[in-house]
Amino acid sequence: QVQLVESGGGLVQAGGSLRLSCVASGFTFSAFAMRWYRQAPGKQRELVATISSVKTTVYTTSVEGRFTVSRHNTKNTVYLQMNSLKPEDAAVYYCNVCYWNEDYWGQGTQVTVSS
Repeated sequence: QVQLVESGGGLVQAGGSLRLSCVASGFTFSAFAMRWYRQAPGKQRELVATISSVKTTVYTTSVEGRFTVSRHNTKNTVYLQMNSLKPEDAAVYYCNVCYWNEDYWGQGTQVTVSS
């Protein structure tokens, strides 16, 4: 079955960096777009970044130029490099794949940014 496992979250000062990882299994990773979402307390889950199967990337405006999504197909892993972090980036970050019209999610990894 499809499984997604995120890691790499933590506490960082504003202006700092973190790299999130998501290891996928249960499907042909290289054939599917992968997405990173985030959800802050009291807010809706927000799409942050998408990387297609051919490595085309799209970002939400608020992270453009600061975050970079990448993938390593032989490792079945998608990454989110987050630089110049701001307090408003604090959230639980989730990895996502839409596989056969069904959304799958990891357990999430917490990112906390202190000002």
